[in-house]
Amino acid sequence: MVSEEQRRVLDPTRDAAALKALTHPLRIRLLGLLRQHGPSTASELAVLTGESSASTSYHLRVLAKYAFVAEARNRDGRERRWQAVHAVTSWDNRAMEASAGSRAFVGLARRRQVEHLQDSLVRHETDVAEGRLGEEWLEPSGITDLLPVLTPESLTELWAVIDRTLDELAARDAGDPRAAQVVFLAAGFPLAAHQPARPAGAETPTDAGAAAEAEAAAGPEAAADASAHAGGAA
Repeated sequence: MVSEEQRRVLDPTRDAAALKALTHPLRIRLLGLLRQHGPSTASELAVLTGESSASTSYHLRVLAKYAFVAEARNRDGRERRWQAVHAVTSWDNRAMEASAGSRAFVGLARRRQVEHLQDSLVRHETDVAEGRLGEEWLEPSGITDLLPVLTPESLTELWAVIDRTLDELAARDAGDPRAAQVVFLAAGFPLAAHQPARPAGAETPTDAGAAAEAEAAAGPEAAADASAHAGGAA
């Protein structure tokens, strides 16, 4: 369970400078790596990201300036180690619509979450192929791609159910030696109904029956992306 102390809630009016600092792909990735792997040096993060240690060191200092990361206890006393200050960064989607800068951050964070899923899939497949994961993990592992038709209230309730269930299961499995870190990404974004293109010269439906027929032909659609909080990715 993520406590309030472990959660950084961003406010676009109060945290404009912090948001601007975090709207950088490498900084978001560095923060996610620290959350996933624990305290690390700039050199270790440079290896994981393919960047120079000078670059990762600079961006870590920027993250520290805005309290996303902080110095951790050194392993050998010679090189500075960094750790994430919070386990999760969260925000209010409606509040983030207030400015172009906060909207840009939300879009970047969501895309980084999708990239994190791709990176995790590659790592999972490699771990399975090279025997680092036992056969007991084969059946429960996977990705689902569903297209439910929900109201805004039901989608909100779905997020609450997911959060509550994850908290309960994580608390139950705490201390179990069989437990492993699981990358779990949930997504739920509605799409407006697709309107099929009309042939040139075709008349626009004017009665309710014709409009309903056109909508039924299009059919409802739904898609998925990132939720309003980021853990391993941001």
